[in-house]
Amino acid sequence: MKVHWRHISSANNSFAVLAAACEAHGYNLEVAEEPRPDVTCYSLNSISERSYRDEIAEADCITIVGGPHASACYREVAQYADYVVVGEGEYTLPSLLAAIEEGRDSPPGVATARGYTPARHTVLLDGYPPFSEVKGFIEITRGCPFGCGYCQTPRLFGRCMRHRSIDEICRYAARFRDIRFVTPNAFAYGSDGIHLRLDRVERLLRSLNGRVYFGTFPGEVRPECISQQSVGLILDHCANTRLHFGAQSGSDRVLRLLHRGHTVEDVVRAVELCRENGLVPVVDFILGLPFESDDDQRATLDLVKMVARTGKAHIHYFMPLPGTPLRNSRPRSLLPETEKILGKLALGGKITGSWMDHELRFFRRTSHL
Repeated sequence: MKVHWRHISSANNSFAVLAAACEAHGYNLEVAEEPRPDVTCYSLNSISERSYRDEIAEADCITIVGGPHASACYREVAQYADYVVVGEGEYTLPSLLAAIEEGRDSPPGVATARGYTPARHTVLLDGYPPFSEVKGFIEITRGCPFGCGYCQTPRLFGRCMRHRSIDEICRYAARFRDIRFVTPNAFAYGSDGIHLRLDRVERLLRSLNGRVYFGTFPGEVRPECISQQSVGLILDHCANTRLHFGAQSGSDRVLRLLHRGHTVEDVVRAVELCRENGLVPVVDFILGLPFESDDDQRATLDLVKMVARTGKAHIHYFMPLPGTPLRNSRPRSLLPETEKILGKLALGGKITGSWMDHELRFFRRTSHL
């Protein structure tokens, strides 16, 4: 049975992960630019789904769809795809391929038009390689203990953090000259995500050979985790001169409503620590949140301007994502003064992002089918 992977640039890391998992079970995922027999697999987010929905529905082959959108909206996707992998795919996808080849019913964790039985397993990262022939970023941690209202991560991967062992990380990192990681919070490696274990982070960094980029995309950090000790680890062991973290809002009221788990003061302190230690802070913000007042938006804009004086601000326009608490919320408009100031900062090279086209940011993210 031939199995193909539909090439979608936003899902490149998912391809690396799942190709390695399938290879261990004797299935070679061949990259394709269109649906091809016998089986074609897709990994979709909430933007790419719109582009591939009709193609999948009309495909003259067996179609398997996964990714964050498919996991959150599996009933809808199962109306036009043959199979939908819900959640993590490393175990489920090879099991589904075997069931198709042998003519058996699909395993738990797969939805069809006939129904859905939830998976009964959790993926342990050491049980699956981060990549095989096709290299991808090394995922060192999965899951997040925080429940930010806009974020799909804890809904897809759970709120219990799972870590890849240092030995396994080093094994795959040896194939890179420049080493980068996938993680919801790089400084949380080896911990529960709330009570940091920076001794374990240090042990990981000391074990790596090569140019290590830690706390940068696609493995950012949280602002309250930035301390003199954690910054010292970057300065002593890493090649990056930037530290990337999320502020999201300049209003403590909005941060509480988002369940972010940090304050504006945490963000200001993190920016100052970066500046004092010669690191450039790169800080994410979300504008247009549904419960954002005019004053809240102005407070966020003030924080953006403060960040832009010594670092870079990365601006997103709020988009409700399926499967999240804010999935049915509508974004509010930006104030004219906000648009004017953001435009001026952008022209000066102080900010980047997609506040005028919120869909662009989805082409930076990764998922695992």
